[in-house]
Order: sequence, then structure tokens, then C-alpha cells
Amino acid sequence: MAVPVSVLRLPRGPDGSGRGFSSTTPNRRGEAPEVTEVTKATQATRAALRRRFLLSLAAARGQTATFVLCQHGRVSAVLGAVWVPDGTEVGGNDGSAAAAFQVDALQTPLGVQRAALLRGRDVVAFGFQMAEK
Repeated sequence: MAVPVSVLRLPRGPDGSGRGFSSTTPNRRGEAPEVTEVTKATQATRAALRRRFLLSLAAARGQTATFVLCQHGRVSAVLGAVWVPDGTEVGGNDGSAAAAFQVDALQTPLGVQRAALLRGRDVVAFGFQMAEK
């Protein structure tokens, strides 16, 4: 029996840059942030969530996925590859988790495209069926 897996992209931060940091925080002013147990726990949680996200992308490779796009559009395709920026790239980082999805056999209301590239900022969520092991 297949287990459905849903992946959701989180919204942008409050300042519109997509990173969720305020321009008044110590990080933005160049000051060293205070390291507390709360910040350590927050970083550990973020690391665990990023690891889970990357593992789900690896599991989705080669699987048929359904993508929910902006304006409530839905398309399905076979997921080929995903480019996930690591924060060191120059430009183009709008805070989305994935910058681009390379897909094959993209099924749209207008027909089927053999191969396509979906921009990460256009994808609101995607899901795929994961076979049990």
C-alpha cells in the first residue's frame, strides 16, 4: 500500500526578503548573536527539518509527483532533479526551499511536455506516493 507524502513550501519572512530576518537583528547589524539553549535548539530543529526535506526530495526522484502551482494550478510529472541552494549562491535566492524542479512528462491542462523546468517560487506544494518497504 502506498503512503502519501506531501511537501509544503513555507511562506516568505516578514521583511519580504524571504529569509525571515528583521533588519534590526544583531545578525544584520554585524554583531555576534548571543548563543543560548534556545538558539541551539532552534538550529537543531532547522537542521532536522532541512535534512527531512532533502531526504524527501531524494525519495521523490523518479516518482510521479503532483505539483500545486500559484493561482491554484495543478500539474503532474515525473520528478527528475531539484536544485536546492545552500545559501552561498549569488542572486536568485528568494527564500524558497527549492530553486528549480526538473521534470519529465509534465501533464498540463494543455497537453504533455516531454521535459520542463518548474521554478521553485511558482511551486506552492508538491506530493508523491511513496511505496512501502
